[in-house]
Amino acid sequence: MTLRTKNSGISLDIKAVGEDGVIEGYASTFNVIDSYGDMVAPGAFKQSIASLKKSNRGLKMLWQHDRDQPIGIWDELVEDEKGLRVVGRLLKDSVAKAAEAYALIKEGILDELSIGYRELESSPHPQQRGVTILKKLDLREVSPVTFGALGQAARIDTVKSIVSGGEKPTVRQFEDHLREVGFSKSAAAAMASACKPHLRGEPEAKADDALAFLTALRG
Repeated sequence: MTLRTKNSGISLDIKAVGEDGVIEGYASTFNVIDSYGDMVAPGAFKQSIASLKKSNRGLKMLWQHDRDQPIGIWDELVEDEKGLRVVGRLLKDSVAKAAEAYALIKEGILDELSIGYRELESSPHPQQRGVTILKKLDLREVSPVTFGALGQAARIDTVKSIVSGGEKPTVRQFEDHLREVGFSKSAAAAMASACKPHLRGEPEAKADDALAFLTALRG
């Protein structure tokens, strides 16, 4: 099961950053179709929230989705009508990278949150073609991120590794690669959406066609 990331698209409110390192904001928003054609449905995080409460532990806060650089912990996760609201603590007095993150957040440079998750349940949108409703997600972490520099190089390395192994990249990974090799955001999104049947291995599609195209783009 592939670990994916998704940005909330909502800038952190700098007023919500405390001197004690406490930050809060929306890690995900509901019923918003992103550039990958995904839409997170209300209730998508209920299972993860319940599991964390049952185990009496917080959710990991990472530096830009880097699993080797934890910088804090999210103590509160609540689903409201808008999305997933989180409150957490940057361990700025004991972790150097957390102190760096705190300074960047205060200056508005690190200004959004992004979730790391595994998709558990999804379905095509009943009315909008090419849109996938994410119904249940296994939330793994939430990271403060720099929008526009969302670990792109790491994602492209992942795509190249997948192709080299003869496997199918996800729609998101495919779009990221298209943007990396020079396509505009809108063009990459349109092309990735058109290739969804191939990338998802639907019976009537030939996945090899999409893989051959991606391999050619690698040069």
